[in-house]
Parts: sequence; C-alpha cells; structure tokens
Amino acid sequence: MTIKEIQEEIIEDFDMFDDWMQRYEFIIENGKELPKIEENKKSEDNLIKGCQSKVWLHADYENGKLRFSADSDAILTKGIISLLLKVYNEQTPDDILQTDPFFIDEIGLKEHLSPTRANGLLSMVKQIKLLALAYKSKN
Repeated sequence: MTIKEIQEEIIEDFDMFDDWMQRYEFIIENGKELPKIEENKKSEDNLIKGCQSKVWLHADYENGKLRFSADSDAILTKGIISLLLKVYNEQTPDDILQTDPFFIDEIGLKEHLSPTRANGLLSMVKQIKLLALAYKSKN
C-alpha cells in the first residue's frame, strides 16, 4: 500500500468513532499492538528530542525500504508513534520525504493533544523524515 492509501485507511478507522474518548482508546490499543523494540535500541541515540515522554525510534534499511521500531514510556504516546509507523514503515526514503502525514489534520489529532504532546508528535514526524533523509543520502 502507498503512504496515501494507508493514511486514508486510518482516517476511515477514526471516522467510526463518535467522540474523542473512543478515539483515544483506539490510539492506545494501536500502541499495545506495537512490536517490542529491542532493549539495546532504547539508547540515547534513538531517543527523540522534543517529546515530553520518552520515545525511542530506530530504523533499519533493507531492500530500499525503511523498517522502523519504536517504543515509549507513555501509553498514549506509544499509540501515536504506532500510527506514524503504520504510515511510514516499509516505505522508501523518497516516499517518506515526499509525503506529509495529512491524516493528523484530517482526524483532528493535533488539536486534541496537549501542547507538549502536539510538539512531541511534530518531533516524531521530524525524526522519521530525518532518518529517511539519512538513508537516502547513503544511496
């Protein structure tokens, strides 16, 4: 699936819920399904700066695509990073760099987060793009 198709699927998923309490629960459930990151990847180098809670993000590059793993010490934040990984995992660096996460605005996520969590969300997106840029430049 393309990044655009995945984002449209996420928007459809969120349309099923009537209120934000249900949407928060959905985000948290997504976080619970996030595959465990290897403990040695929970390093200072993989810690995202600008997040209120701790968020670790690691990328591997295989067959022209990035494979991300992540974790957080906060359950809602873990759910947010899981949504971003759903969008960007197994995509090429070019596709990641060329596609903004429009689903965030479409579902109203940023407006329903505290200012510090909204800044953390932007920091997560920025780090994903930086990793894509780093792997693109290696090729």
